[in-house]
Amino acid sequence: MRDTRESRLLLVLLIAIAFALITVDIRGGEDSPVDGARRAAAAVFGPVENGVSSAVDPIGNAIAAVKDSGERHNRVSELERENAALKAKLGSDDRNRSKIRQLDSMLKTAGAGQYGIKGAQVIAIGAAQGFSWTVTIDSGANDGLKRDMTVLNGDGLVGRVTTVGPDTATVLLANDPDFTVGTRMERTDELGFASGQGDRPLRVQLLNGKANVKKGDRLVTFGSQADKPFVPGVPVGQVVRVDPSGGDLTRTIYVKPYVGFTKLDVVGVVVQAPRTDPRDEVLPSKPAKPKPTPTVTVTATPSGSPADASGNH
Repeated sequence: MRDTRESRLLLVLLIAIAFALITVDIRGGEDSPVDGARRAAAAVFGPVENGVSSAVDPIGNAIAAVKDSGERHNRVSELERENAALKAKLGSDDRNRSKIRQLDSMLKTAGAGQYGIKGAQVIAIGAAQGFSWTVTIDSGANDGLKRDMTVLNGDGLVGRVTTVGPDTATVLLANDPDFTVGTRMERTDELGFASGQGDRPLRVQLLNGKANVKKGDRLVTFGSQADKPFVPGVPVGQVVRVDPSGGDLTRTIYVKPYVGFTKLDVVGVVVQAPRTDPRDEVLPSKPAKPKPTPTVTVTATPSGSPADASGNH
C-alpha cells in the first residue's frame, strides 16, 4: 500500500476504533459486547497459541529443570557433607575405642609389673634418623622423661628412649639392628641377649650353648643396672626357631616379639621401676589345654547263654 492521504486517514480511523473497543470492553466487564468476538478469536487462534506454547514450554521446562537440578545438587552436597561428618565421627569413635582398649591393656601390664609409667602417643616415624626403626612420641622432658628409659605397651617391650626434647622424645624400637636387650627364659631362667633384625624375628644369643630350649618358650627382659635402660620382667616374645647346638659356647634362637612395631599408637614410658623383679608375672596367661574327652566303649553282649549255644536236646 502506497503512503497516500487516504491510507493515513484509514490508519487513524482504525486506531480510533480500536481504542473505542478497548474502552467499551473495559467498562462492560463480563457483559462486554465484544466478549463474543473475543471467544471467536480464541477459537480461531487457540490452536496456534497451543502450538507455540508447546514449542516454548521445553525451554521453560529446561530452565525449571536447571533450577531444580541446582537445588538437588545443593541437597546432595549437603547430604554428602553430613555423611562425611558422620563417617568422621564414627571413625573418631572407633579410634577412641581403640585407644581406650590399648590404654586399658597397657595399664594392666604396668600394674602386673608394678611399673610407674607415663602414657604417650606415637606421632611420627623417625625418618630423620636415617633407616633406623624409631618413632617419635608426644611426651618429653617436661613430662619427666629421660634418656634410656624403657618403653612398653600392653603387649610387651617396645624399645628405649634415645633422645629427649622438651615435649617429644625419640624411641629406638626393639627390632632395630642397633637394639640389644638382656633376656631371661621363663621356664629355665637361661640368660641371653636379643638383637633386632628389622621385620624378622629377634635374634637371641643364649649364654649357655647347651641350653634346653624349645619352640614356644617365652622371654622377658632381664633388667639393667639401676634399671636403665631396661626394667626387668617386660615380655619380649616367644621362641619360633632354635638353631641346632653345634658345641658352641652360645646358642642362637629366634624370637617373635609380642609387639607389632608397624602399628604402634599408645605406649608407656617407665618413669619408675618396680621395687622387686616381677619375674614372669607380666607374661600373658597361657591358654588352658583342652581336657581330653572321655571315650566310652560299648561292647555288645551276644544273645543267648553258652549252654544255649552248645544246645541241650
